[in-house]
Amino acid sequence: MLRTAVSDDVAGWLDVLGPLAFYLAVWGLVFVGTAFFVGVFIPFLTGDGLLFGAGIVAGSTDRIDIWVLAAGVGVAAVAGDQVAFLLGRRYGRPYLASRTGRWVQATVARTERFYDLFGWWSVVIGRYMPWARVFVPVIAGIAGMPYLRFLTANVFGALSWGVLITVLGYFAASDPSVRPVAYVVAGVVIAASVVAGIRAWRQDRARRPATEAPATGLQDTDLQDTDR
Repeated sequence: MLRTAVSDDVAGWLDVLGPLAFYLAVWGLVFVGTAFFVGVFIPFLTGDGLLFGAGIVAGSTDRIDIWVLAAGVGVAAVAGDQVAFLLGRRYGRPYLASRTGRWVQATVARTERFYDLFGWWSVVIGRYMPWARVFVPVIAGIAGMPYLRFLTANVFGALSWGVLITVLGYFAASDPSVRPVAYVVAGVVIAASVVAGIRAWRQDRARRPATEAPATGLQDTDLQDTDR
């Protein structure tokens, strides 16, 4: 049983570190994942894998409250995106241009096109897409999306993502009767994010001949917020 397999190890290091250290470590990784681009370099330690794994840990011990953990993850995700949004608004295009590396700049350009296609919804959907969640908040800030409009999308996307993935991990470990369902739902969420990414890529390919942009990304004036 998954709970039995990990409970002894979890209990051992919780005795050393304490539950508070676990909460703070998970919340801190979620926050810096988008606030300071850490998720670009270690996406599996700041994204879906972290949340699902943290939920499994919570389901393996009575010392971690799943609802405290999940709520904190959601708040940390919202806060991280808000910081990234404000940094984008404050520093503009140079803030993204300073992120060197061909892959990083290619991802920035792709995310800009994703934002241009979906507007408000890119903030919500992007939370479920590893390559988009790091850059969409910054790009929304550069594009001048109104603060309250970004906040509503951010709360909707980040809270749903943070709570859903974490709770799924918890049930996968703690309740044998719903474990298969938890894995299926987690798989559907991941698959849906992949499908959304493919759809955005195909739409981008379809419209690129008419609106070809430099590989280094669009300029501030090219990113226009819409009411989508």
